[in-house]
Amino acid sequence: MLVYNSIYTSCVLLRSLKTGAPKHKLRTCKVQSDFELTDTTPAMAGAVDDLKLLGTWYSPYVLRVRLALSIKGISYEYGEEDLRHKSELLLRSNPVHNKVPVLIHGGKPVCESLVILQYIDEAFGGAGPALLPADPYERAVARFWAAFIEDTLVKAMNQASWSKTEGEKAEGNKQATAALRTLEAALRDISKGKPFFGGDSAGYVDIVLGGLLAGVRAMEAMLGVKAFDPVTMPLLAAWADHFGALDAVVAVMPDVSKLVELFITMHAHIAAEAATAN
Repeated sequence: MLVYNSIYTSCVLLRSLKTGAPKHKLRTCKVQSDFELTDTTPAMAGAVDDLKLLGTWYSPYVLRVRLALSIKGISYEYGEEDLRHKSELLLRSNPVHNKVPVLIHGGKPVCESLVILQYIDEAFGGAGPALLPADPYERAVARFWAAFIEDTLVKAMNQASWSKTEGEKAEGNKQATAALRTLEAALRDISKGKPFFGGDSAGYVDIVLGGLLAGVRAMEAMLGVKAFDPVTMPLLAAWADHFGALDAVVAVMPDVSKLVELFITMHAHIAAEAATAN
């Protein structure tokens, strides 16, 4: 099990999905990353005035927010942040952590991806499908599994990939595998035979897990591995295919070739630091 961890943010590896995205109406933004990219924000029916997202194109946490906005059909302005030279707007909007994503609605910032997803669902309840169930118990269940992904799966995968000793890596891999098996069982129970954690349509848990899929495509392209084994994890494997094929998902997925280029640079940087330390 592999995980990629950039200098600024951590991501988790899941399953390879089809690449390519349709053309969209373009919104301009100033890109300050190491890669020359043009941001695309689909033209959507749910136009919202004074809605801006601060992010980095490669962040899985930012991708979660973009997925939610895309699925709900909400248009917004996107601002690409250079996290080595953070903008005054980002520092002012998230003074505690100085991190992306930050959603600014009517001049008021909302921080942290899981909080932002819930805010989007509540603030724009009339736009597109609901992300969280209406039933209080089902909402609690969805929040539980989102927290499990964030606190257990991501942590275990990071340990498996970035620990200093082989023993720690092996333990992280063991925990990550156990967490994925737990998610496989959860998907069976929650979906009741339907394609998504949200049932017939992608919802909150799907978006939290789905934000990791861009990194999967890149890492599988680089290493030829599968995070979701169709034999041992058939439900998660099918889920990844269904989620990745949604038009709203394809519309906001980062370019896999750019992610591969970024990961190669990151690995070279980490190897150079390790060599210097030794």
